[in-house]
Amino acid sequence: MIDKIYKKIENGERINKKEGVALLKEGDFLELGRLANIIRFRKHPQRVVTFILDTNINYTNICYVGCSFCAFFRKKTDKDAYTLSINDLIEKIKEANKKGVTTALIQGGLNPEIPYSYYIDLVRELSKFSVHVHAFSPPEIDLMCKISSKSVDEVFEDLKKAGLTTMPGGGAEILSERVRKIISPKKISTKRWLEIMEKAHRHGIKTTATMMFGHIETDEDIVEHLEHIRSLQDKTKGFSAFICWDFKHENNELGKRVKRKVTAIDYLRLVTFSRIYLDNFDNIQASWASQGKDTGEVALHFGANDMGSMLIEENVMRQAGFRVKAGIDEIASLIKKAGFKPALRTTDYRIIKYL
Repeated sequence: MIDKIYKKIENGERINKKEGVALLKEGDFLELGRLANIIRFRKHPQRVVTFILDTNINYTNICYVGCSFCAFFRKKTDKDAYTLSINDLIEKIKEANKKGVTTALIQGGLNPEIPYSYYIDLVRELSKFSVHVHAFSPPEIDLMCKISSKSVDEVFEDLKKAGLTTMPGGGAEILSERVRKIISPKKISTKRWLEIMEKAHRHGIKTTATMMFGHIETDEDIVEHLEHIRSLQDKTKGFSAFICWDFKHENNELGKRVKRKVTAIDYLRLVTFSRIYLDNFDNIQASWASQGKDTGEVALHFGANDMGSMLIEENVMRQAGFRVKAGIDEIASLIKKAGFKPALRTTDYRIIKYL
């Protein structure tokens, strides 16, 4: 059966869920890498690898959901709980601008005491600067609907009018209700995440899709997750990229219960599989910032065509005890060392310049 699946992939045919599970369970790692690379070069025949100079600003760490895997969230009574003012955010954007940052990834905890106007003002005021505002995940959009008594369409109309054109794919974790009920029971459902993403795409707001793996999920859960986003991409063509990273064990409740350790091979295997299964996605990121520089570099030979973000500021993984830094020259050097031509890009994957 596996050889037949390999042949389908090589011929450019789509594999189904059953074949996907078989491939994850039984597929040869190096053969998956070879097939993923074939697909990568079909989509991107030039030996160019892109990346973006951005910053990740978290406007609040107060969150009522309290996911078991999260080391970042705080209760409002915690001493280190915070919510940044719009002026605070403007100062951060100005500072990022001085460093040449082109995009600000802006997300926060689910803080029900933040008024709806804050989110609209955030986008409007920060969009005045020459830094692209890439903001809010589906759970944040869901909260905006609740506090404003508005529909998802109405919220997107307001945000788009304020200047929002792209959105990150956070809050997905694993799009399987079996998993979500265990690791994040208070977070929005798979159905709601997909509904909000579809609405974003219908409003012309491009988004990424993400996955956090390496905890309690099974191969079947991973395939279910990828099937959901592949099906939505068939309908909307609204996802610009897929990014996956492994669960970080430090400073969170889930980490105390889950002893599973993810290896570089585990990560690379998932990169190859996502490139193969997500046949309607153009871009697969190599998450060097979450997996390490060497692993990120190797991922470029296992289906990835993008090195993701520079992340001048990053808080979520840092709270979980993991932080990797690199400058533009270092990332460009890693790409060259892997045999590719580095290029800085925009959020929507337009090349700014070759390095």
